[in-house]
Formats: sequence, C-alpha cells, structure tokens
Amino acid sequence: MDTFEFDGEKYKTASKHQKEWGNDLISEFSFNGNETILDLGCGDGILTEQLALFVPRGKVLGIDASLHMIETAGMIHRNNLNFAHMDINKMNFEKEFDLIFSNAALHWVKDHRRLLKNAHKALKTNGKILWDFGGAGNCANFVSVIQSIIAEHPYAKYFKDYEWPWFMPSKAQYTDFLSAVGFSSCTIRELNRDRYFPSASDMIRWIDQPCLVPFLKQVPQELKAAFRQRVIEEMLERTQTPDGTYFETFRRIRIYAGK
Repeated sequence: MDTFEFDGEKYKTASKHQKEWGNDLISEFSFNGNETILDLGCGDGILTEQLALFVPRGKVLGIDASLHMIETAGMIHRNNLNFAHMDINKMNFEKEFDLIFSNAALHWVKDHRRLLKNAHKALKTNGKILWDFGGAGNCANFVSVIQSIIAEHPYAKYFKDYEWPWFMPSKAQYTDFLSAVGFSSCTIRELNRDRYFPSASDMIRWIDQPCLVPFLKQVPQELKAAFRQRVIEEMLERTQTPDGTYFETFRRIRIYAGK
C-alpha cells in the first residue's frame, strides 16, 4: 500500500459525507459494550471515537498509514481508545479483535486477498468484519477527468508506469475473495451514495482532500499548481448541474462477514 500524506484538519472539512456513511455503518452492528475493535484506516479518528463510545467496557485501536492523520486523531482522548501509525498491509495481529471496522478507506489497499487473510487472522473466534469502501463505478467523473489529464503534455511523462492508487471491486469479485479466505455468513451489498455538492468550494475541498493527493505526489513542484488548477477547472465544468450544484457518483461496497 502506497503511503500518502493527508492534511487531517482539511480532511475533517472535506469528508463530512463519509462521516454520515460511517455512522450508518456503525448502526448495523449490535454491540455488547465489551468488544475489542480495530478500525482500519481510521483517518482523523472521529468515527473511531464513536466506536469507543459503544464499548465502554471494551477497547478500540485505530490505525492509519498517514502520520498527519494519526496526529490529528491523537488529539482525541478516551481511556478505551488508542491510535497507531501503521500501514494496513503490515498489520500482524492474531486473535485479538471481536470486530474489524473500516469506513471509506480500504479502496486504498491494492491486495485484498492479503488484507482478508490478515483480518481473518486478527479476529477472535466468531469475530466479524464490517467494512464500507469505494466499489465499481465510484467517482466516475473524477476518474475520467484525471485519466485524461495525466495522459496530456506536460504531465504524461511523470505518470509513465504509474500504479493506479485505488482498488474498487464489484460485488462478484469480492464474493470470490471472501469465500477463498474462509469467512462465513457473508453479506455483500453495493450501495449508491451519489452526491450533489452544494457549491464549487465544497467540490474543490473534496478534490483537494483526498482525490488529488496521490496524483500531485507524481508531479514536480513547479507544475503542481497548474496541474491542480487544470483538474479543478475540468471537474467543475463536467459536474455542474443546472441548479448550480456539482454531481459525483459515489458507489460503495459494504461487507459484513464472520470468522
């Protein structure tokens, strides 16, 4: 998993819709109050704190590969809540967790077969995974725009052999992955979360954090501003609707499975 640094404070502002999805995801689990929970790709820690509130007799660990995110999350203090700077691909837990939770993060992980094996190993007997992340068809406008721009002069040479930063599978793909690893009682759903951003500034904040981050990393400093401006202009033109809002597709895949 490539590591990209995000601005934790800017991310809080740009990711309000993801927090809404995350709270909806949390509502699908019936807590006893004493669970040990791992939050994969915890980001700024807001949802991780929500999990901690549901398990006053348990404990929650949030991990993220972005140091800036962990620093932001670390400003949250609860007795049953901890955060660690850790690449998801490098986690090495064994029979430690009742629940492995993740919201809006796992599309950044390329090798989901390895991810599922590590998650299965990390779960206690009868433990569960509850995940929601980008699926097939997610962010179709941004994907189309960025694919076009990185093929243009003068940017194309910086994206030669570039590895696409996201993995967004279909339900059929993920069904095969889960059965191969040994999870049981699996439920997989594809969700339509298409969104209208109320203003250009809202759309731009979302483009900046997190969409552009893995692409700006490839571009030399002297071209970053022009590259960003090119993407923003193209996105605003492409996504503006007659009523002045800005549309993007958000397609999610939601996984609930037991060990």
